[in-house]
Amino acid sequence: MRVDTTVIPDASRAPGAFWRSGGGTFLIRNSMVGVMLLAVVVFTIASPRFASPQNLQSILIAAAPFALIALGQTLVILTGGIDLSVGSVIALSAMSSAWFAVKDPENIWLGFLIGVAAGLAVGVVNGFLVSVLGIAPFVATLSTLTAASGLAYAVGKGAPILGIPPAYGDLANTRIAGLPVPVWLMFLGLIVIGLMLHKFAFGTRIYAVGGNSVAAEIAGIKVKRVRFEVYAICGLLAGISGVLLSSRVVNAAPSLGAGYELDAIAAVVIGGASLFGGRGTVWGTAVGLLLIQTLNNGLDIMLIPSYWQDVIKGVLIAAAVGIDVFVTRKLNR
Repeated sequence: MRVDTTVIPDASRAPGAFWRSGGGTFLIRNSMVGVMLLAVVVFTIASPRFASPQNLQSILIAAAPFALIALGQTLVILTGGIDLSVGSVIALSAMSSAWFAVKDPENIWLGFLIGVAAGLAVGVVNGFLVSVLGIAPFVATLSTLTAASGLAYAVGKGAPILGIPPAYGDLANTRIAGLPVPVWLMFLGLIVIGLMLHKFAFGTRIYAVGGNSVAAEIAGIKVKRVRFEVYAICGLLAGISGVLLSSRVVNAAPSLGAGYELDAIAAVVIGGASLFGGRGTVWGTAVGLLLIQTLNNGLDIMLIPSYWQDVIKGVLIAAAVGIDVFVTRKLNR
C-alpha cells in the first residue's frame, strides 16, 4: 500500500500570512508608541526637568486644545476627507467670543457659546459643500479656511481684541483636582469620541463610508449625511478649542490657530490613520498627539531651534505615511 507523503503547506507560514493575521500590522501601527517612549527616555536623560510633574502637566495643557481639533480631524479623515479650515475656525471662534466678552462683561459665558457656535457654523458650511454640493474636501475646506480667516480679522477690524475682562480666563484656568479644565475636556473628548467610534452605530457608519462609500450606500447608509455630520462635529470641536485657547491666555488675535490644522492632521496620520479613509483609532490619534507635544516640549528644553523641530515633525509625518502605504500593500497581497 502506497502512503502519500505529500506535505501540505502550512498556511501560517505562507508569504504574507503574518501580515494577514494582524501580527505585522499591529507591530507596525504601534511603532509610534515605541518612538514616543524612546523620546521620553532621551529627553529625561538630557534634562532632569523634562520628567518633573510640572513639565509633564505642561505637556498635557499644551496638548488639550490640539486634542479637540485632532479628534475632529480623525472623524473627517476616517471618511476619506480632510479639513484644512480648523486653524482659521480657532481664530474666528476666539475673536467672536472675546469680542462679545468685551461688549458684555456680565455675560461672558454667552460669549463662549457664541465662539463655539461660530465653529459649528463653519463646520456646517464645510459639510454642506462636501456632502450636498459634492465639492472635493481639500477645495471646500481651503475656501472656508480663507473665508474664516478673513472673518476673524473683520471681527477685530484687523487687530487683536483689547480690553478683555480678567474673568474671561476663568474657563481655561480653573483647576479641578489639580488639572485645568482643558485637560479634563481633552480626556472627556477622547472617551466620548472613542465610544462613538467603537460602541455606537454612528462609528460603524463612519468606518463604512471611509472604507467603501459605494458599498456603504448600497447597504443603506446615508453617506452624505454621515459626511455632513463629521464636518459639523469637527467645526464644533475647533470652536471649543478656539475658546479654550483664548481663555487660557486672556487674549484673542486673528492669527491665533495659524498652522494648527497641520499639527492636527500630523497627529492623526502619525497615529496610524489612513488618509484614504476607513482606518484609524482614537488611541492612535492620542499617541500621535502626545508624541508631537512631547517632541515640542523636549526640543524646547534642549534649546533646539524651531526650524529643526519642523524638520523632525516632517520626517515623522513622512515615516507615518510610508508605514501606512507599506502595511496597505502587505494586506492587499
